[in-house]
Amino acid sequence: MVWEDSPSHICRGGDKRALTFCCPPVKPCPIIYALEEVNLSSQDYIAKKEEFGGKTRLGEGGGTCFGSLVWCCKPSKPCPLRDMVMRRINMTVEEYMDLKKQLSDELIGSSSVASEKGVETLAEAFQVPKEEAKEVLQECGNDIRMAAKILRMKNLGSG
Repeated sequence: MVWEDSPSHICRGGDKRALTFCCPPVKPCPIIYALEEVNLSSQDYIAKKEEFGGKTRLGEGGGTCFGSLVWCCKPSKPCPLRDMVMRRINMTVEEYMDLKKQLSDELIGSSSVASEKGVETLAEAFQVPKEEAKEVLQECGNDIRMAAKILRMKNLGSG
């Protein structure tokens, strides 16, 4: 399974799920705001990514910018260093993206169940069934602001 709704890079306006594609926070960039949004310090972010890399093949990648595929970007962004490592270790784009999705879930906790209060708030605000609100919220990685935007667009489209 490929991560079909993977977000754009953080530096290109992607949501917090895209932290999985970011470099270490070594310079001022939008990652700082994404880390604040998920309540992660720079040190915790680095530790979580390195720990995940130690458990998976994303930890491989000598020859990449930061020495590990865990720090590499999406395959849609050209990168000869990442691609060379992936070829060398025989990693498919599908495996890479599956691992990046798992890493994203660990970083932001999107695999957790949507909060009942958030579901109720969305259902009431946008006059949709709770099940629809819950589904949209889960699809958005429990990002209530993103879920609200999607439900708002759905309402505008049906009006």
